[in-house]
Amino acid sequence: MHIASNLPGQRLRTSVLHNQLPPPEGITIGLVGRGIASSLSPLMHEREGARQGLDYRYHLIDFDRLGLEDAHLPAILAEARELGFAGLNVTYPFKQAVLPLLDDLAPDAAAIGAVNTVVLNGARTVGHNTDCWGFSESFRQGLPDVARGRVLQLGSGGAGAAVSQALLQCGVKHLAIYDTDPERAVALAARLHRLLYAEVEVVTELAAEAPLADGIVNATPVGMTKIPGLPLATELLESRHWVADVVYFPLETELIQLARGRGCPVLPGGGMAVYQAVRAFELFSARKADTGAMAATFQAAIEASAAAQ
Repeated sequence: MHIASNLPGQRLRTSVLHNQLPPPEGITIGLVGRGIASSLSPLMHEREGARQGLDYRYHLIDFDRLGLEDAHLPAILAEARELGFAGLNVTYPFKQAVLPLLDDLAPDAAAIGAVNTVVLNGARTVGHNTDCWGFSESFRQGLPDVARGRVLQLGSGGAGAAVSQALLQCGVKHLAIYDTDPERAVALAARLHRLLYAEVEVVTELAAEAPLADGIVNATPVGMTKIPGLPLATELLESRHWVADVVYFPLETELIQLARGRGCPVLPGGGMAVYQAVRAFELFSARKADTGAMAATFQAAIEASAAAQ
């Protein structure tokens, strides 16, 4: 790998993707993020591509493994476009950082203020958000009958922006948002109120808010393999709560394990991972994806991983 720094004001150039040239008539995708070695997106996308007779290749562009700085994001995006990639998925911590680098935003991404899917169509880059729909579908199926009067959401970054909108669209009456960056949470609450006329507030004391909530949603990266731990104190979680997590590697995060142990209804991040991948595949390939097949691929991989441990 070669990274060359340019003079101030010039674009950083890389050769990170030089060995991932798209094949003729094929579809090449990348996932950009940090700590993504365990991602099952490549497997889901490539298996669905093969099922449809496509030469479909999906690469991980892990900034941690490649030793890249956040400042290299524009260079990676430009390099993928120049090489002929069909698109990029974007995950932590770049879902909002990528916004100013794009030529256009689809209505969903513009409303949410975060992008997890970039379609590279010739010279133009268009950002989409499939996380919101992905979480909504997972929530409706995984927690269909839970109380939705008041929900505490942890995190207001790229994932949090999508999840908050999904929760409100799924019937949550009052959403309380907590973030270690209160200004970011305030900005998200203002956007949700403006777009959806929603009852949203920013909270700063989890100990005061958790007892009031019907459900708790983790939309932070805490719990990922590279960021282990719990996003809130264990004593704040009660058996009457339902709990959802957006993290899926590992699928059984410490939060989900704790909630299961206390008898809470739980929603791991796997459903969101599958549904967002379904919508992203369709954007990249312009073909209808088989949701059942992609879900089966995901489940088989999870079971194989568990068996190997």
